[in-house]
Amino acid sequence: MTGFTEALPALRDAVRRDHARYLDDLRALVELETPSSSPHAVGRAADWLQQWVVAMLGQSESHTRHDFGDHGPTLVFDYPGQRPGRVVLLAHYDTVWPLGTIEDIPFSVTDGVIRGPGVLDMKAGLIAGVHAIRHAREHGLALPALTLVCNGDEELGSPASRPIIEAAGEGALAALVLEPGVGWDLKTERKAVGVFELRTTGIESHAGNDPEGGASAVHAIAELIGQVADLNALDEGTSVNVGVVTGGTGRNVVAGSATAKIDTRATQVSEMERVDTALRALRASDPRVGVELLGSWGRPPMRHDETQRPLFERASAIAAAVRAPLGRRSVGGGSDGNFLAARGIPVLDGLGASGAGPHARNEHVLEGDVDDRILLIAGILASVGE
Repeated sequence: MTGFTEALPALRDAVRRDHARYLDDLRALVELETPSSSPHAVGRAADWLQQWVVAMLGQSESHTRHDFGDHGPTLVFDYPGQRPGRVVLLAHYDTVWPLGTIEDIPFSVTDGVIRGPGVLDMKAGLIAGVHAIRHAREHGLALPALTLVCNGDEELGSPASRPIIEAAGEGALAALVLEPGVGWDLKTERKAVGVFELRTTGIESHAGNDPEGGASAVHAIAELIGQVADLNALDEGTSVNVGVVTGGTGRNVVAGSATAKIDTRATQVSEMERVDTALRALRASDPRVGVELLGSWGRPPMRHDETQRPLFERASAIAAAVRAPLGRRSVGGGSDGNFLAARGIPVLDGLGASGAGPHARNEHVLEGDVDDRILLIAGILASVGE
């Protein structure tokens, strides 16, 4: 940490002078709308990112683009280091916002608040991470080898990019996740995330002329939703939510099919197993109605254990030099950091600039937090494996 401490005054001045450039880069990425549901749009942003990262950091030792067709591309940049070891930086550039949102919520910087679709989750963090690497290099800080992974399917659960992320993490000293922070705190614990779809298949009939001849898939799924809700155990950190229900074809038709989409979160593996077993055991009281469960647990839980603690303590010491020691937060949302933490790799999550309103129309980043986050990331990179 000595080298970073000595370089900090000059680094702080350089980051401050470069602030407008950071905002310009962030604007460019935010205005390239990247809904996960539009691989073509995400692909255009990947084209921009490929050129921008190289312009910022130079040609990488190895640069790989993974195209999947149904999902946005994943970009992997590898840069050599000046000392042993390697650090992975994880950043996604897809968002939950549909095309056209930029017209309703244009990029803006007003009274210290930066707005725009996806600005907090997590384009501000991605831009900050690359700026941090550049500043650390320009000020002569010795860094380990770096692997930057930018994926375009995180908001879908990273179905295509997960194996690439896990491969990138093999042998790494640490992983830095550029998701937004909470104030000046990091996200040290995250829940496991499961995504399921419950389907019921009944027998259609005329609701007036032959009500007994049918077996309602809608009635069955309504019955099962109550059982799903009973799986909640909030005191144990487990939540089970039915968020979308569809079914039937008409008011006067006994429904032949219905679906319920379920979001599950848990902090403990035992709770994951309990919920999973219960969901797979669901049966309708009417034996004529078939029940099918699709989906699985996607992200394992991330815990603040002995593997994670030393890296957090080192980062907190660096943060104290930049602004103040770091706090710890446990959150319900998952991230790509869950994958690597489950494999025993030390993870720091929530290094991106803080704000509020992820996935909400008031999504924003606090402009005053940006420069310190760039300094914090640079300091951590310069100290890992020191």
